[in-house]
Amino acid sequence: MGYATNPIKQFDIIEIFSFGSINGFDLVFTNSALMMLVSVAIISGWLILTTRGRGLVPSRLQLVSEITYGFIANMIRTSTGSEGMKFFPLVFSLFTFILVSNILGLYPYFFSVSSQLIVTVALALLVMGIVIFYGVWKNGFKFLKIFVPSGIPLVVLIIVVPIEVLSFLSRPLSLSLRLFGNMLAGAIVVKVFAGFVVSLTAMGLIGIIGAILPLAMTVALTGLEFLVAALQAFVFTILTCVYLNDAIHPGH
Repeated sequence: MGYATNPIKQFDIIEIFSFGSINGFDLVFTNSALMMLVSVAIISGWLILTTRGRGLVPSRLQLVSEITYGFIANMIRTSTGSEGMKFFPLVFSLFTFILVSNILGLYPYFFSVSSQLIVTVALALLVMGIVIFYGVWKNGFKFLKIFVPSGIPLVVLIIVVPIEVLSFLSRPLSLSLRLFGNMLAGAIVVKVFAGFVVSLTAMGLIGIIGAILPLAMTVALTGLEFLVAALQAFVFTILTCVYLNDAIHPGH
């Protein structure tokens, strides 16, 4: 009962098996790693299943994949221009991985990968690392123009440039915390109301009657969390496109 009603227990990292230890560091396979592999397997299986036929008249499953492709492609072109399409595999992979892992985390006995800060930080650092690397590789010192807005008087630049630098450095923090915080908070709230249902139904007939409202709230919040799962995947990827645009076109 304690595990079923504890809203924090669902975030426990559980070791499944160990690969041993190297230089004092334990190499273990956890439930978090398992869910990431499951997410990748679902995405890969879905794309293989829906695109292997590629008929002129698409099936319903193929149509979903094509709509997703068009949605991400349009997002990239709108944010970065046609040149940004070279980053389509990155953006598409981020969107589908975050979306699928977010949705899987809403089901009982599944683990929410995006509610782990280390995962969202790793994704954010991956994005910012690519932005910096490509920006410097393509533009050289001109990449620094992202810190110097055009049309700003020299006197004002003394104030604006440090603000722009601080804003740039805070991007991975905001990118990771936004996804982590939303998924963590949503999962906790749903679990709290579900815990009320479990606790009240154990009290007999009166408790069962009293559990109707928490049950209704649990169902409503679960539906809302599916929307939030999709929205957070969209927000993460659209911000990724915006940051990639700075690498492609560093001038404001």
